[in-house]
Amino acid sequence: MPSSKNYKRDLKQEYATQVKRGETKKRAKRNAARRKLAKAGLVKKGDGKDVGHKRGVGAGNARSNLKVQSKKSNRSHGGKVGNRAGKAAGARKGHASRRGKK
Repeated sequence: MPSSKNYKRDLKQEYATQVKRGETKKRAKRNAARRKLAKAGLVKKGDGKDVGHKRGVGAGNARSNLKVQSKKSNRSHGGKVGNRAGKAAGARKGHASRRGKK
């Protein structure tokens, strides 16, 4: 998020971007998974828990594929797990300066 004092997110534009990127189906599955586990009494609003998929979002919302975990552990890896180019871990993963070469 920008650190401007009066910055306001443009949620309409963010949603339009998600639609163009094809991210809305995954978001719908994540929301449906949370509702499913909320009905089962495993999560509540504001409880500090996230609902995740064990084998990825594409594997579906079967109860056997859902897991409850703390927000801290779920979000602590710092972004995309795969290619970490451009992430704030000091330098890119495997970058020459991190291996001691110049």
